[in-house]
Amino acid sequence: MQGSHGAVFHGDLDTEPADLIIRKGFRRQIDSYSAFFENDHATPTGLEGYLRTRGVERVTMVGLATDFCVHFSAVDVARLGFAVTVDERACRGIDLNGSLAAARDAMKAAGVTLVA
Repeated sequence: MQGSHGAVFHGDLDTEPADLIIRKGFRRQIDSYSAFFENDHATPTGLEGYLRTRGVERVTMVGLATDFCVHFSAVDVARLGFAVTVDERACRGIDLNGSLAAARDAMKAAGVTLVA
């Protein structure tokens, strides 16, 4: 929860070199999986604009959880016109009742390249 002890960056994490920190999931009424949009699919996080102003055309995604945050982020950024690769060697899924296979199918259908 934003503003709580659990939302604070670890004291050993050096954020000084970071150009941008995206805050998402802080609206109680809107869940948030994608790094690009809240789950209402209308509220942007600002990440797309940040990437476009820097001329980024290709995005490689890694993280937790493959079948939720990585999946929704990869599909959103593909729909925004970026070339997207998900490197599954640096991801882990939850796989809740087949959610990992469904996420992989959805990412492939959106044109995301999966690297195992």
